[in-house]
Amino acid sequence: MNIKEYDSIVIGSGPGGEGAAMKLAKSGKRVAIVEMHDQVGGGCTHWGTIPSKALRHSIQMLVDYKRNPLFGHTMDQVDLDYPQLLKAADAVIQQQVSTRYRYYSRNRVDVVYGQARFIDAHTLEITGGEKKKGRLQAESIVIATGSSPYRPADVDFSHPRVLDSDTVLELKHTPKSLTIYGAGVIGCEYASIFCNLDVKVNLVNTRGQLLSFLDTEITDALSYHLRHQGVVIRNDEEYERVEALNDGVILHCKSGKKFKTDLLLWANGRAGNTGNLGLEEIGVELNHRGQIKVDKAYRTTLPNIYAVGDVVGAPGLASASYDQGRFVAAQIADGKSDWSLIEDFPTGIYTNPEISSLGPNERELTEKQIPYEVGHAMFKSIARAQITGHTVGMLKILFHRETLQILGIHCFGETAAEIIHIGQAIMSQKGAANNIRYFAETTFNYPTMAEAYRVAALNGINRLF
Repeated sequence: MNIKEYDSIVIGSGPGGEGAAMKLAKSGKRVAIVEMHDQVGGGCTHWGTIPSKALRHSIQMLVDYKRNPLFGHTMDQVDLDYPQLLKAADAVIQQQVSTRYRYYSRNRVDVVYGQARFIDAHTLEITGGEKKKGRLQAESIVIATGSSPYRPADVDFSHPRVLDSDTVLELKHTPKSLTIYGAGVIGCEYASIFCNLDVKVNLVNTRGQLLSFLDTEITDALSYHLRHQGVVIRNDEEYERVEALNDGVILHCKSGKKFKTDLLLWANGRAGNTGNLGLEEIGVELNHRGQIKVDKAYRTTLPNIYAVGDVVGAPGLASASYDQGRFVAAQIADGKSDWSLIEDFPTGIYTNPEISSLGPNERELTEKQIPYEVGHAMFKSIARAQITGHTVGMLKILFHRETLQILGIHCFGETAAEIIHIGQAIMSQKGAANNIRYFAETTFNYPTMAEAYRVAALNGINRLF
């Protein structure tokens, strides 16, 4: 059998795989990237980040249109359903695919379509795709196959009324009611999406509060605004069984509660895409969710095989996955990396309103007995927010009471995921350059949302005296 040899092979063309392949190619390595689907981009482009955020943007535009008094008299002419709004994502997906394929072509990275399976630590067998069967061999291999929605064996996902975060993107109608089981990032995002289409939404949370890893003030605000938009939040619930019927789905909870709606969206956990790779046969260790165990260098139990991105578990962010890929590629190409992955990276949660966070929250700082102060800027007082009509939200800066060092930034409101990066730039500075006074003494364009940093800084500094 013909074996094609490379310096490195990357399995999966999502953000982690792309980051690794590009860095390896730039370092002069002969690289192949294996993609089991017929287009590059991975789950991020086709089933996750891009389609769901494009859908969210379309629905936000619809909400803004409905809310704007200039267009109130035309509302009876607007009749958009879920599939129409979803279709708006198609053009973005194809643009992303084309862009990414150009990256591989320009950097002479061979794209091989098909399912990869390990024969040994250096050899992959490829089936399907362009060729029925072939083998690739390389000194180092990077696994970046991503994750899929976790599907418990006792839930019938073949039933048309039972969905997960992949199949919800194939929905052909707008339901009248929906139960979402799991109130993590994906569950909260889809609750925001569907409630703004006037769907009755039950958000069933297995914990005591939404997104408990976030700042409590932020999660309280999210809960309030989701409820204000019509979402019914049920905390501290655990499913007992799912009963799928012809006319709906009943979620039976251990508390005795039952929720019957048109559809059920299961959004409780992710599992690593490792099922057909043959990893256990060659000695690569997995956990119970099919995620690959790695060390701090993202090396698996076999030293020439690395894994990055969602397939290794948290944080499950496209941005972090891309950096992990580049970090691993630097180690492969140079034997070491002259930079390290940052510990504090921003999270972006595309609910309505948006959430973004960087660094520890108040609860964590209190537990560590770090003396901090808080600076607030409420969006309702920011001129740009008043102009756009997006007055819900706030910017919150946590800083050390004595050194004035910025410790954490938490933002809730429209464009929060953009606003956070202004603070990130200053927070990443060393020594005296990381100081709350920077925002108080810097001139910001007016009117802008960035001005919230000046307002928050002055608010916080005033609390010190």
